[in-house]
Amino acid sequence: MLRLIDSGLCHPLYSVALEEAILESCSKGLMPPTLHLYVRDRPTVSLGYFEKLEAAVDQQALLDERVFLVRRMSGGSTIFTDQGQLIFSLTVDQGAIPKPEDAYALTCGVIVNALRSLGVQAEHKPPNDIIVNGRKISGSAQTRKKGMLMVHGTLLVDTDLDRMMRVLRPRPNGHSRTRDQMTCLRDELGSAPDMNLVKDALVQAFSEELEQRAVCIPVNEREKGRVKALIEEKYGKEEFILQF
Repeated sequence: MLRLIDSGLCHPLYSVALEEAILESCSKGLMPPTLHLYVRDRPTVSLGYFEKLEAAVDQQALLDERVFLVRRMSGGSTIFTDQGQLIFSLTVDQGAIPKPEDAYALTCGVIVNALRSLGVQAEHKPPNDIIVNGRKISGSAQTRKKGMLMVHGTLLVDTDLDRMMRVLRPRPNGHSRTRDQMTCLRDELGSAPDMNLVKDALVQAFSEELEQRAVCIPVNEREKGRVKALIEEKYGKEEFILQF
């Protein structure tokens, strides 16, 4: 069985805290492997755990554009998210997918299949990008803690790509993308599909790949308590967000 949580439209701090609470539940054997879907309720920059703010983000643009800021528990590059992006995380036992490249291959393959079911031909560009007509539409990151693997990523549905470019700084390693190197489902299909349709496609693709039936099991009281504590003690604290 694959546990499914759909948080709908949620606050950025709630989303990062819940992902850690889910990982804890799975690590304690309290919950089965879990697929979490959500959309952030405001424009947000999500810093990779080790990323430095000044290197990754134009701080004046962050203020001017009224973009929220969080730091997540996984590494990888800083990303921009908004209400036009579907975000997913998959939490499974680390032993099931011991190699990082295999985790990316699995999740990226799922996204490719979901996009194809929506009429978009996509391909996996290793290690963790999804490309449509030569332009990036999805990226992923992962973390391994407490015997668990959590791999999460975004799927650009109707994202404000211009705002994304204004807020994120070019990466020094040369892997930055310009506006014309990014795309979203709106651009590929001519109009943005309903987010619930995209969610259904992703759930179906994950269920088929993992050969597990997806069952909705909502966030329980223990997890709600952990989310509250994690926001108060960690994710909502300026010293955590700005620690590097």
